[in-house]
Amino acid sequence: MTGTIAWIAGPYLIATALGFLISRGFYERMVLGNADADPVLLNLSGAVHFIIGAIVLANHWDWSGLGAGAVTLLGVAAVAKGASLIIVPELTLKTPKTVGATLTASSAGFFIWGALLLWVALTGG
Repeated sequence: MTGTIAWIAGPYLIATALGFLISRGFYERMVLGNADADPVLLNLSGAVHFIIGAIVLANHWDWSGLGAGAVTLLGVAAVAKGASLIIVPELTLKTPKTVGATLTASSAGFFIWGALLLWVALTGG
């Protein structure tokens, strides 16, 4: 299961990292405009994050190595983000905005995590 989830999540995270760099203006507008977001869309985003994370964790709770831990941590992070968007949406909207250097750092983090997962998927690592 580690390889399957890594094979799906790795390319997604790399694509997201590239999107943050290539379409930087779009993502900065999106983040800066989230305070005006439709509450239903914010709740749906929380639901999607939570459900995807829960599916990962229901099928993969394994901390036995770097690759397995990275996959499990992805599930934990998705559930945590989803839960925060559902339970405390207004607090979530008050967090520092991911723009400028923070967006670049996020892109690097997503790329590294995605590359690790893709390596796990390709090598069984």
